[in-house]
Amino acid sequence: MEAAREALESLESRLGYEFHNRELLQRALTHRSWLEGRTLAEAAQQDNEQLEFLGDAVLGFVTSEALVLRHPNGTEGQLSRWKAHLVSAAHLYQCALVLGLGEFLLLGKGEDRNGGRERRTLLSDALEALIAALFLDGGMEITRAFIEDNILLQFAGDLDELSLSNNQKVELQNRARVSGLPAPRYSVVGEEGPDHAKIFTVEVRLGDGISARARGTTKRNASLLAARELLELLDRQHE
Repeated sequence: MEAAREALESLESRLGYEFHNRELLQRALTHRSWLEGRTLAEAAQQDNEQLEFLGDAVLGFVTSEALVLRHPNGTEGQLSRWKAHLVSAAHLYQCALVLGLGEFLLLGKGEDRNGGRERRTLLSDALEALIAALFLDGGMEITRAFIEDNILLQFAGDLDELSLSNNQKVELQNRARVSGLPAPRYSVVGEEGPDHAKIFTVEVRLGDGISARARGTTKRNASLLAARELLELLDRQHE
């Protein structure tokens, strides 16, 4: 029980959100295979399939809203294609890898042995279930912020014509120039995972004393996220 609690707390720290009802978070991570062969009390716990259904709907709404607000001149065809990519299992899988969601899943022994923690369907479904858990526990604003940071921003480098976020790298470069700081320097400081699911850690520095790091499924996205982190750090320093 203690190990399970610590695992949930670790994920909450990664999410930047503490659940009021932690059972929702545990349910979002529970694959149906975990319930097989359990005690009556354990088997009474629900799997994440119903939450996955709700999370899919919430993700679709938030994604549609973001696309319409940021691309008011986009055609229905363009918006539909962009949305299809954002909510696809392939994209959600990449986002789940960045979060490291697989290590927190509750899987049956057979599913675990067969590589369930890296299986695309399991990870994308769990991410949708997590979205639902956030929605039920924290409301729409918490959920929208999570989707913006962990799903929409990960798309920023995929298509030039779809910029779901400001160009953080350009903004950081301008901020450095105006403040009399050296130009930002980016470096890849870590790589993990198999070749088909590589996660990159990029560090950005302004001189010797100011830096930030972020992880992404591509070096470009990790750089964007690192630039955003450093911009937020600079903002906090000037508050």
